[in-house]
Amino acid sequence: MTIPIFYHPSYSSLSLPDNHRFPLEKYQLLYQFIKHELAEQFRFITPEKASLDDISKVHCPIFVQQFVTGTLEPKAIRKMGFPWSPQLVERTLYSIGASIQGAKLALETHIASQISGGYHHSFPNFGSGFCIFNDLVIAARHLLDNNLVSKVVILDLDVHQGDGSAVCAQAMDDIVTISLHCEQNFPAKKQHSDYDFTHNKHANDQEYQTMLQQCLLTLLIEQPDIVLYNAGADIYSGDELGYFNVSLAGVKQREQSVISFCAFHDLPLFTASGGGYQRNVDNLVNVHKQLYLSMTNG
Repeated sequence: MTIPIFYHPSYSSLSLPDNHRFPLEKYQLLYQFIKHELAEQFRFITPEKASLDDISKVHCPIFVQQFVTGTLEPKAIRKMGFPWSPQLVERTLYSIGASIQGAKLALETHIASQISGGYHHSFPNFGSGFCIFNDLVIAARHLLDNNLVSKVVILDLDVHQGDGSAVCAQAMDDIVTISLHCEQNFPAKKQHSDYDFTHNKHANDQEYQTMLQQCLLTLLIEQPDIVLYNAGADIYSGDELGYFNVSLAGVKQREQSVISFCAFHDLPLFTASGGGYQRNVDNLVNVHKQLYLSMTNG
């Protein structure tokens, strides 16, 4: 059976200023890699745009309308990290839609993915750190409100804490947030996830894997109906905004651990790519590739 994976060309078609920190090309390069190298294992699906109604169940409706109509204050746009444009709105709605539709499909196929997503710094009433709307919390809310599941775990293994996810889901007992991150990294002010696992700078493969096993055991404690996984590539030692010392083999070991754990315990799994920051985009894509290679046992 092929694994469904969602992608839209808008992911990499945004116009950004020269030297902007966000590695926009990585999505198209990942798409090309999967299309040409893993075509027999994956099938691509074009997402539909998320509805503003779905987004507004997690985010302040005023914030949602201001973003969509381009009426955000300049300060809010700067905090978001992207210059506003109609193309940014398109990209955002397609990416949120991909996470909603991918999470639904994972309930049938047991594993599904999207090439973008993992917007965990997005708060209920503002965007932050290149994250506008919180796709995994929105996807979780959609599944729950449509009575498709009773409990969702958001497993966030990006090097940065899922601070926005923690706040967005704070009052939602049916969404459990787990974050394994670097204590000294962004954001400076940490929020309270349901479970926070922290390492200091320079954690190596073995230290990381030990903490990961504790994260995975919380899945057994919580017994969710689905796991929504933010597979940030910025735990890699070569990442320019990450402080861990995890090797490429260690990244792949993480992916294999999460995927095999969920498969063994019959937990549907949906994955989003999350963060990753290297000026050499080919090197960055190579880190993200480990997720898709692990899905195919490559």
